[in-house]
Amino acid sequence: MDNIKVSDVMARNVDTVGKDSNLIECAKKMVRKKTGGLIIVDKKKLLGFISSKDILWALIKNPKADLSKIKALDISPKKIVTIKPSNTLDEAVDKMKKSKIYRLPVIDKKELVGIIKMKDILEFYPGLYDEFRELSEVGDETEKIKSLNCGEKEETIPDGICEECGERDSLYRGENGILMCASCLASI
Repeated sequence: MDNIKVSDVMARNVDTVGKDSNLIECAKKMVRKKTGGLIIVDKKKLLGFISSKDILWALIKNPKADLSKIKALDISPKKIVTIKPSNTLDEAVDKMKKSKIYRLPVIDKKELVGIIKMKDILEFYPGLYDEFRELSEVGDETEKIKSLNCGEKEETIPDGICEECGERDSLYRGENGILMCASCLASI
């Protein structure tokens, strides 16, 4: 895996929004594109990243807020972890594990040229599934899950990696014990 480049595996078509996009526009695009996150760009320059989790937190933090008046860029993390197309898949995996993220924008000469997701790497190297599974189960998310599931009979996880499709989303435990997103759960 140390000789396979990010450029060999990355997706070149990236779901993006402009710098003036609001949270409603982003949420609609995420639903339409069936993705958990969008890259915020101005021309091809990376400005930020917005996830469905970010929109949910904005809504929970201020339930009466008009999401059409909140710009995605305003709630985007200020520091975005990126990778170059010339980096190896090993380096991408290391960055994902260290940063506890599942998507890396691919930047070349300060321009967005693609994105590499955990799902892309797992399709290329399924043997890494256990490493990424451990990553999705560590840290403060475990504590959040415990507190959210307190007293619930059906296990619901607000944010994790679907064991069926590999996408990051809210998860539900299927009858077979596998954690799946709503669309995968509905398809069985």
